[in-house]
Amino acid sequence: MISPEIEAILSERFGHDSLIALATIHDGKPAVRAVNALYIDGSFYVITHALSGKMQQLAADQHAAICGEWFTANALGENIGHVRAPENAALAVRLRDAFSSWYGNGHVDESDPHICILRLCLTDGILMHHGTRHELTF
Repeated sequence: MISPEIEAILSERFGHDSLIALATIHDGKPAVRAVNALYIDGSFYVITHALSGKMQQLAADQHAAICGEWFTANALGENIGHVRAPENAALAVRLRDAFSSWYGNGHVDESDPHICILRLCLTDGILMHHGTRHELTF
């Protein structure tokens, strides 16, 4: 598990609306795109459409990789359900707040039954911080 010091660095760096690169596997090849994500306790969360290419690719192979500000990691992706699902209520509040600059401007239609929360559960990674390389296991 990661230390409290590393958790604090990751939370400071990514505990807000953060643009990260998300790579999945499509037909045996990597497919990468930029997504808005929020880091919370060893996972990144993304609001997306359940029928999107990334979600179809993760349904076929849940392995993913991410890259952000001086951080790369492997992750397992999972659709944890609709943003309005009762079990996602507390998380949805945090995501709406973090993504408030664009969330309510037509980008997300919560009435769409296919709007979901993607959880990227980190497994291992490398964090660079002030010239020090930290190899991480989550």
